[in-house]
Amino acid sequence: MKASSWGQAAAVYLDRRIIAILFLGFSEGLPLALTGSTLSVWLREGGVSKTAIGLFALVTMPYALKFVWAPLIDRLRLPVITRVFGRRRGWALVTQAALMLALVGLGSTDPVKDLWWTAMLAVVVAFCSASQDIVIDAYRVESLNEDQQGAGAATLVLGYRFGMLAAGAGALYVAEFFGWHVAYYTMAALVAVGMVTILLNREPKVAVSADSAARERHVADWLEARPHLTGRRAELLAWLYGAVVAPFAQFMTRRAWIAVLLFIACYKLGDVLAGVMAAPFYVDLGFEKTEIANVTKLFGLWATIIGGLIGGVVVSRVGVLRGLLIGGVMQMVSNLGFVLLAKAGHDVSALAAAVAVENVCGGIATAAFVAYLSSLCDAAYTATQYALLSSFYKLGGDLFGSFSGMLADRMDWVSFFLLSMAGALPGLLILLWLIGQVRAEPVAEPAPAGSAE
Repeated sequence: MKASSWGQAAAVYLDRRIIAILFLGFSEGLPLALTGSTLSVWLREGGVSKTAIGLFALVTMPYALKFVWAPLIDRLRLPVITRVFGRRRGWALVTQAALMLALVGLGSTDPVKDLWWTAMLAVVVAFCSASQDIVIDAYRVESLNEDQQGAGAATLVLGYRFGMLAAGAGALYVAEFFGWHVAYYTMAALVAVGMVTILLNREPKVAVSADSAARERHVADWLEARPHLTGRRAELLAWLYGAVVAPFAQFMTRRAWIAVLLFIACYKLGDVLAGVMAAPFYVDLGFEKTEIANVTKLFGLWATIIGGLIGGVVVSRVGVLRGLLIGGVMQMVSNLGFVLLAKAGHDVSALAAAVAVENVCGGIATAAFVAYLSSLCDAAYTATQYALLSSFYKLGGDLFGSFSGMLADRMDWVSFFLLSMAGALPGLLILLWLIGQVRAEPVAEPAPAGSAE
């Protein structure tokens, strides 16, 4: 690729809308560690048992179930707020304000005295965070042109990683000097980053697709033919169809939609399998906590960022499906770094090399994957469909990843990471089939000059 072509592809990151996605990605990534790894440190310092801490993983279930209430956020108008700020911006501000209050509430609890209150408010934080994700993902997809989706996905990943860094290392630093309550209050204040970003940007303009308009006109005709269904009952039926039934019905009109869902569930299985057991692997090799933090968190963050930015450029140049294939193969091969690390043992240079390769390749694959999920959404049902697809991916990863410890207990680390490479094959095989289906689609021939349309 010529230098000028790369320059033109990279220039997309200077677009105002892309820059806004960076800050909204920060707002998305911020709450995740506050109900995960950061909260686990607080609980353990308070003397909470490891069994109880393990059960706290269930507080993040709202992320996997967000498709259930996504139709409400997609279609429900908020009194006054929707009229003033617009559909997406209004819901974003409401979910962000709720998230800020929930974090203050979680930070005010004492897990030593009343663990149940801490657990309940952690679920509330996860619910508000998942709701914010629904809105921001829809806002991103609707704000960007088709050729910007790859860069938008890469920028979202970049902002997301910065948010996780703030809620991870940042919250731990604040807690060290000022205590846990102040740490969570500080993180709550940082939610304002997303709120200010929403206020400084416009509501996206969404053109209703011909397909969605035809579907909703069909239900209107159906109700008109049944005069006994009038008033509020007819309005409720029409709203339920448009908000709940139509998004799923529209998605199922896609060619090979079952294969698409299987691909989404399988694409990152090898990466998930290796990732869940990465921390125990480092500990078994004798790395200290500071070594793990410096290499995997700080150094690894920048490797992921670089990979995500490269992934955005790759997708913009070769297309989403080819970008997925390139990222998927790189993601699979990158697990060889863990195999080599297992043979090298306690070697910080080998750890840095393995983390660099894995995170750069994973960043490229993730940027392509987010762009692919975005491309599957109909403009009329963005929030509901994106929530469905991302939830399907998370459920697949969670179910598969839950077996990683069982597998690691029954084999050595070299065999385990070779197996994790094999875990990437189903997703790649489905992707190759999908690419073949796209190539097999007939290309419409242009109409002869002067013919009637």
